[in-house]
Amino acid sequence: MSVKPEPSSPSAPSPALFAGPFALGTLSAPDGPAFPALVTPDRQALDLRAALGDDRLTTRELLESWESALPRLRALAGDAGQVRRPLAEFRVHAPIEPRQVFQSGANYRQHVIDLHVAHRAPGDDRPEAERRAEAAEIMDRRAARDLPYVFIGLPSAITGPYDDVVLPAWAEQPDWELELAAVIGRPAHRVSVAEALDHVAGYTIANDLTDRATVFRRDMPQIGTDWLRSKNAPGFTPLGPWIVPAESVTDPGDLRLVLKLNGETMQDESTADMLFSLARMVSYASQTARLLPGDLVLTGSPAGNGMHWGRLLRDGDVMDASITGLGAQRTRCVAEEAS
Repeated sequence: MSVKPEPSSPSAPSPALFAGPFALGTLSAPDGPAFPALVTPDRQALDLRAALGDDRLTTRELLESWESALPRLRALAGDAGQVRRPLAEFRVHAPIEPRQVFQSGANYRQHVIDLHVAHRAPGDDRPEAERRAEAAEIMDRRAARDLPYVFIGLPSAITGPYDDVVLPAWAEQPDWELELAAVIGRPAHRVSVAEALDHVAGYTIANDLTDRATVFRRDMPQIGTDWLRSKNAPGFTPLGPWIVPAESVTDPGDLRLVLKLNGETMQDESTADMLFSLARMVSYASQTARLLPGDLVLTGSPAGNGMHWGRLLRDGDVMDASITGLGAQRTRCVAEEAS
């Protein structure tokens, strides 16, 4: 089921969908196939299959030829002669089907400091201010000397930005994690930090849901984290709505992330709080893997997860998530029907 964003008040001007003159989306008409679209801030959509003369064109193919595609997309965005249709006529899907998803944890300074303070060792009776200062020193040292924490997610967990999220019956502690995601536009393997962002085509929004109860294996604690079970249920990664070209995002290191649960703000932080910049994340992942066009690099989630608030996701909850210049997504949680 697709859940549409609430319309703006008729008396107020509609906010811009995203930064810049255009973005990429994946849309479909009722009962029609999904197709790549150029979307403009005035909520109009252009079918890129017709505009570029390729009935089988996909968003991934555009990203695979990003250097040549980008100038053509710029020209189409400014061409008033192109036939466009209101965005409201279409269903909005996740903007890309990646081959690889690189996820990250413990990448927001304040979030990790909060966790450090909350998980006090038995017998540690020091004042909170002292423990917080110690945690801050550890985080600063980690950012300067250590490496990002990156792991692999499954493309099958991705769903659209307005689709319902099914909470599996086995998930005891489903939680939200709003994240900035980079979309790769050029293959990247062993690239430096200085050149890493040259391989990024654009940015989008990801909500990397996690079942906290299954993160750690109780039967095999020495193995550590179980990201397969805790993060990869179908629909656990709402993505989009748009891929906003990197050239339209002035500074990915200074974007505001806001997640509201049933209208109440739970996460509100800047990407400036990241321990490892997006360039460092892309570079680090590329030292082992070969990043491909359309792949996603998620950058971790800031403070304000459900475990922090003592309030996890449940049937009927509505999550509204936004990132500066990238738009907003709305997803409703639905409990899995008993078999």
